[in-house]
Amino acid sequence: MAWRGVTDAQWAQIAPRLPRRKANPRGGRPPANDRKCFDGILWILWTGAPWKALPWEYGSPVTCWRRLRQWEEDGTLLELWRAFLGQLNDQAKVRWDECFIDGSFAPAKGGGAGVGKTKRGKGTKWMVLVDGAGTPLGLHLDSASPSERKLLEATLNTVAVRRAHHPGHPRRYPDRLIADRGYDSNDLRASLAERGIEPIIPAQINHPNATHQDGRKLRRYRHRWIVERTFAWLGWSRRLLVRHERLLALYAGFFHLACLMLTLRQVLK
Repeated sequence: MAWRGVTDAQWAQIAPRLPRRKANPRGGRPPANDRKCFDGILWILWTGAPWKALPWEYGSPVTCWRRLRQWEEDGTLLELWRAFLGQLNDQAKVRWDECFIDGSFAPAKGGGAGVGKTKRGKGTKWMVLVDGAGTPLGLHLDSASPSERKLLEATLNTVAVRRAHHPGHPRRYPDRLIADRGYDSNDLRASLAERGIEPIIPAQINHPNATHQDGRKLRRYRHRWIVERTFAWLGWSRRLLVRHERLLALYAGFFHLACLMLTLRQVLK
């Protein structure tokens, strides 16, 4: 898929939600253009190239790096993503009836927070929860050492989709959650059921006493390709596949940017 920058329609949705920049009262050079920086960060995200390879048409690599860090640390990118999810939800395009969760491993070239050892080497685990259409609803980054089952609750807690009719009470839980056999646990199923989430998790072969194994409901497991497709979409952003950032905030910033752009494309369809 060819590289594409931000379109005018996309920027019309993004620009009003970015923090306003004040001119320095002492004078000096004005702040760098937000759209140019945004496109530059997207270019790095898409190509996976090092910052020093950023074309000068996007401005200084250092400026784009700083802008990414600032937008992530002040919550701008996360708020953009949640705002677009809210719009999508108001358009009745979020499929809460069946959601999927899965994780993936990204090798890490350096140290830093969120890096752990596995048999495959050092890395970071990313957990993503998507709706029935493949739109990412929640994201959690952690050390690669814990199992995905142990990170499920933390991932669920990142979901907060605003609703037009209940502005003070964002929706957090899907109607059903579909996961693979790696999440097989009766305690986990019971915990999900207590939250009003119907667990659809096939049992391991050596677990004959697994609960919630209604064959009619388990047929929904055949739709699990939807979360795999979302992972393929995220894989187009090559900067996510290998973690080069020592700062977890920068790596998370790239992830939030990829998720908000996927969501915005659904909003503008």
